[in-house]
Amino acid sequence: MGNKIAVKDLDLFYGDNQALKAVNLEMAETTVTALIGPSGCGKSTFLRALNRMHDLLPNVRVMGEVTIDGQNIYAVDTDVVLLRKRVGMVFQRPNPFPKSVFENVAYGPRIHGETNKNKLNEIVESSLRGAALWEEVKDRLHKSAMGLSGGQQQRLCIARLLAVEPEVLLMDEPTSALDPISTMKIEELIAQLKEKYAIVIVTHNMHQASRVSDRTGFFLHGELVEADDTGMLFTRPANKKTEDYISGRFG
Repeated sequence: MGNKIAVKDLDLFYGDNQALKAVNLEMAETTVTALIGPSGCGKSTFLRALNRMHDLLPNVRVMGEVTIDGQNIYAVDTDVVLLRKRVGMVFQRPNPFPKSVFENVAYGPRIHGETNKNKLNEIVESSLRGAALWEEVKDRLHKSAMGLSGGQQQRLCIARLLAVEPEVLLMDEPTSALDPISTMKIEELIAQLKEKYAIVIVTHNMHQASRVSDRTGFFLHGELVEADDTGMLFTRPANKKTEDYISGRFG
């Protein structure tokens, strides 16, 4: 299985504050990589570096390399709009647009030039099916997305990403605002989605990391302490800091 993303010696600064220090990590296709570690350790910063979300902030400096399929996304000639189409992000709190369910999902394809009504209908249905939401919303496609439950809104945000045919899905604590049943649905969905996508998920919940991921990376103070197959990292971590964090001795 080839690597989809390779990160090499990645440093990231907010002004004078170094948030990431020489991070090296490879993420394979059709694999879920979980990032764990205490609050403020750099895992969300790292996730955002994978589709250049930091470009939107002032005083951010990035050094090192992030390649997707061998292309450095920080190269000067990178089309950032196209990059974010290929590498989509799901945030901690669901953020549907104040539009209908249908228009939420059709939004991306429309932006990218799709105008054919039949094609849009197809994309909306297949994306909602892909996000395991179709059966729940097919009778209310033209009602406001704001009327959906939190868990449904989060799956709608995933459907909105799938509609633009991404290759990588980034998820920043996608279930932290959800109840246990909605969380379980999202976790089941991640297991299905990884058959087609490379997925990187930041989670505070170590049980979740062990349930949904194939590989896990442990961040501390902006450094990637270690990364390994999830089963190995949770049962036989190579580094004492990882062991202390997993066993609850700190963090």
